[in-house]
Amino acid sequence: MEIQAPKGTKDMLPQDAYKWHYVEETLRKVSKAFGVREIRTPIFEHTELFLRGVGETTDIVQKEMYTFNDKGDRSITLKPEGTAPTVRAFIENRLFNEAQPTKLYYMIPCFRYENVQKGRLRQFHQYGIEVFGSKEPSMDAEVISLAMEALKRLGLKSLSLNINNLGCPKCRPKYNEALKKYLQDNYDNLCGICKTRFEKNPMRILDCKEKSCKEITKSAPIILDYICEECDTHFTEVKRYLDALDIKYTIDPGIVRGLDYYTKTIFEILNDDFTVCGGGRYDKLIEEIGGPEMPAVGFGMGLERLIMTLEKEEIEIPREDTIELYIGARGEDAKTAAFVLANKLRAKDVKAEVNHMGRSIKAEMKYANKIGAVFTTILGDDELQNNVLKLKRMSDGEQFEVNLNNIDEIESVLNS
Repeated sequence: MEIQAPKGTKDMLPQDAYKWHYVEETLRKVSKAFGVREIRTPIFEHTELFLRGVGETTDIVQKEMYTFNDKGDRSITLKPEGTAPTVRAFIENRLFNEAQPTKLYYMIPCFRYENVQKGRLRQFHQYGIEVFGSKEPSMDAEVISLAMEALKRLGLKSLSLNINNLGCPKCRPKYNEALKKYLQDNYDNLCGICKTRFEKNPMRILDCKEKSCKEITKSAPIILDYICEECDTHFTEVKRYLDALDIKYTIDPGIVRGLDYYTKTIFEILNDDFTVCGGGRYDKLIEEIGGPEMPAVGFGMGLERLIMTLEKEEIEIPREDTIELYIGARGEDAKTAAFVLANKLRAKDVKAEVNHMGRSIKAEMKYANKIGAVFTTILGDDELQNNVLKLKRMSDGEQFEVNLNNIDEIESVLNS
């Protein structure tokens, strides 16, 4: 029986690799422009990290994590998101002792056991930014502007930014009490999971996707009516900085995001009502995971969803260079010479290919055309004896004669 990839996973095939390379390289360039450095964390972590970091009342922890016991009977989880592992690395490696802020980015595989649908996989890839050490509203705006710049550079034009403020530990209890009072009359109609959230984290009910819960919460109290003066001032300043950058936004009190660690600013970026990025501030997470008291802000975006959005918008992604030179050969001596020449050119980063399939000369030229070779050449006894290489440009048939042993001359023609 044929073995297939597990449900919710997807192969990246060679013909699609250029899309990933383009997106990843664009994101790296934008990250560097903002002074953000790369971090790489293990693919799995101790389960406790996500229980403490992501939150026990979230869908991720309650329904979606890939958790197992290893041979030492330790509970291990494939990471479902990138923030908690990055915070753990920040604390463990004592990066908080360095000059702040610390700006980090990552591109990682993540794992969530959820219903498979378009744009949602059980193994997916995430680009994320995490900035530690700054409590200033300007940093919230900078992180948002980084995300907007990255998406614009990729060619997305129909972008909209929604923002909200979730308050802080000082003002959120007051809101939670008001929310619980509102939900009390409809408690029996809440889904089973939301009933468990009612006491521990009632705000999480606002993020439930169950139809009955969405109907109940559509008229729920708004968090912005309950935030303290500090949170209100912070939110006002974030908006002022966004205005200064001419970044348009909509205040959406319905945004709560799907993770427990957010405080104050949260945001989502949509492209034609399709969410492509989400994030916010999480000033207490570093302390909760065992580090010093230190503010933080960041975001994440799924790369599969991002590429799917680019394709949906029919944004042309530049294809990578094809084979620059295909070297055919007649006879064993010529075949050896072609093999050596190709490797000399590859050492100079020239994309060269030779015949490894025993094809005839006619078949070789068909193959060269199929793989999109820019130039072709055929080596034979005459070429070897005269130390000559005849390069043919496939686009117009023009031929160039060069010294077979002069790699620089060959490279110059290929670059012409």
